[in-house]
Amino acid sequence: MQPNPRLEELANEKPLRLLVKYSWPALVAMTLNALYAVVDRLYIGQGCGEAAMAGLTLCFPVMLLFGAFGVFVGAGHSAALSIKLGEGDRVACEKLLGQLVAFKLAFFFILPPLVFFNIDTVLRWCGGSGVSAEAFVCARSYLRIVLFSHLFSHLAFGFSAMMRAEGGALKSMMCMIVGFGTNLVLDPIFIFGLGMGVEGAAWATNIAMFASCMFALSHYLGGRSVVRFRWRRIGFWKGMMAKPCAIGFAPFMQQLLGAFVNVAFPAAFAKWAPDEAAATTQIASLGVFQSVLILLLLPVLGAQQGIQPIIGFNWGARNFRRVREAFVLGFWVTSAACVVACVLQVVPPFPQWLARVFVPADNPELLRIAASDLQLSNCMLWCIGLNIVSTTYFQSIGRPRAAIVLSTMRQGFIMLPVIWFLPYLIDDHMFAIWLSLPVSDVLCCLATLIPFFLHLRFLSRVRSRDE
Repeated sequence: MQPNPRLEELANEKPLRLLVKYSWPALVAMTLNALYAVVDRLYIGQGCGEAAMAGLTLCFPVMLLFGAFGVFVGAGHSAALSIKLGEGDRVACEKLLGQLVAFKLAFFFILPPLVFFNIDTVLRWCGGSGVSAEAFVCARSYLRIVLFSHLFSHLAFGFSAMMRAEGGALKSMMCMIVGFGTNLVLDPIFIFGLGMGVEGAAWATNIAMFASCMFALSHYLGGRSVVRFRWRRIGFWKGMMAKPCAIGFAPFMQQLLGAFVNVAFPAAFAKWAPDEAAATTQIASLGVFQSVLILLLLPVLGAQQGIQPIIGFNWGARNFRRVREAFVLGFWVTSAACVVACVLQVVPPFPQWLARVFVPADNPELLRIAASDLQLSNCMLWCIGLNIVSTTYFQSIGRPRAAIVLSTMRQGFIMLPVIWFLPYLIDDHMFAIWLSLPVSDVLCCLATLIPFFLHLRFLSRVRSRDE
């Protein structure tokens, strides 16, 4: 592989400059990606009411499930690509890109039809049996429309991850800007101008995903990428599936468990709420919580996207001094972002302001409940940065087992059991369900301390040996 300025930069530029350079485009891209759902909820929450907000919240676990398979392919192949770029293996890089496309196509022909023909059952599993009939109808209408557009979104996000891995952070950002800009313009036109409600939000999302996919594809077909896209490379390559799949399994499990958690919360509210109206209100509040948390944790996730190619490339190049520098830097930046996110959701009047974005002024009861839930659920959010950056580190260096354990610990081993256990101990059942979040944050942080410090010590030892 010929010398490339982007790869030279990954090998020699100061880690802080690289982190800033790679993180801010990744942050913008992820912000715009997240805003697909958040903007829909903003318009629907303000214009369509509490039932429509609850309906979109019921769809969220399904979106997370689809996203989990997208992350499985995208994160795994982009991390493997970073390592192969560090090793200088051009053919392997092209095969990884082609294999990513093959995986995306395979998932598309399996997942959407499976959900489409069982849509009512799926929504009932997501807590739909405990909400009003109006909320259930809104959920069904939205989900039926957006299901089959996931081919375009998955291809766009997969290509975007590969762009970042090869040093094209700005191109990756532009891919998301195209999609979000389209969604932002079409949402109010379809929802309010044409009076289409939740169906309008779904169609706006579909068109935006298609636009983003076309932009990403034009980058690789135009010959401007570091890694060439060749049609003949599309397929599953023997000897090249295990590593990307093993690396991608950690974020896949993390997002899959996130989907299960977002099923567990509505189901718990449906079980413990005194009536259907109270359950619908709590699920609508959950929608506010999800939207706010997505927005405020974006700097955290953007930092992980920025640090991943730095760690992966230098691990592949056996430059352990730079790996340690990037790991430590990632910890401090991630922790600082978590502290800020915690303060904004806990300290008054910020929770009230954030809830007001999604709740109309004529529903003061939902506004009060949503602000209170934000404060309780995020009071220990400041301590989860350690787990997040450690998961990114192990994923980046190709250690999938450690990454899987760390990524699934909070939501799988801790939160899911706690959601169902605490209401049996605390009389205020709604309080108990929300309390499961800070309890899980603390326990997860404590469990991550040992692997974090062990690998810091390992990197210090190999760095001293190399010097």
